[in-house]
Amino acid sequence: MKNIMIALFALLIAHGATAQYDPAFRFGIKAGANLSNINGSNDLSIANSSNAFDFKDNDNRSLGFVGGVFFRFGKTFYIQPEVLLSQKGGRFNVYEDGVQNSDGKVDVRFSNLDVPILFGVRVAKFFRVNVGPMASLRLSNNGKLGDSFDQIAGSNSNAEFKNRLAYGYQAGVGVDFGRLSLDVRYEGNFTEIAKIKFDNATTAHQFGKKGNLFQATLGFSIL
Repeated sequence: MKNIMIALFALLIAHGATAQYDPAFRFGIKAGANLSNINGSNDLSIANSSNAFDFKDNDNRSLGFVGGVFFRFGKTFYIQPEVLLSQKGGRFNVYEDGVQNSDGKVDVRFSNLDVPILFGVRVAKFFRVNVGPMASLRLSNNGKLGDSFDQIAGSNSNAEFKNRLAYGYQAGVGVDFGRLSLDVRYEGNFTEIAKIKFDNATTAHQFGKKGNLFQATLGFSIL
């Protein structure tokens, strides 16, 4: 089975590298990986009657899958809308009473439906530069951030995720080899993707973070 997969991949590369393929419209599939993080300037500190609880940014990035379809209209100048399923996330350091608690870190993960619309220019025959806006709809999350709130503050924390729909941008470069396309991008957010309202009898805090990621994908044009 392994040899069959290697042979199919080699055949795909050979087919994709045909120099004759250069249409004004492309439709294809793509898949790759995200290296994502969640951060911001506002670390959250909670102080109630019994203890103190702090969330602080962690610089480590989460690895996730991204894949979907793309459309490209144009050659030298082009528009490229995409529809992608994208796994994103980040980590927080957790401190209880000033000391890192037993869990140590909270690993937050989301599954999103992303729709970027990129405007690009082909600088040479194979090289591309593109940038554009993106809408991201959160489909699910692993719930660990909300669970951490409830663990320290009790069931009355009323902690919940806000902003299921976030807006951002993508910018990057790409190269084409016939039907094959390799893209590397940076993604940032204009709106907060992890916004939690914490409220109980003694405290009320607003907690918001934005996401960012580096993305690498390999695409194959079917049309």
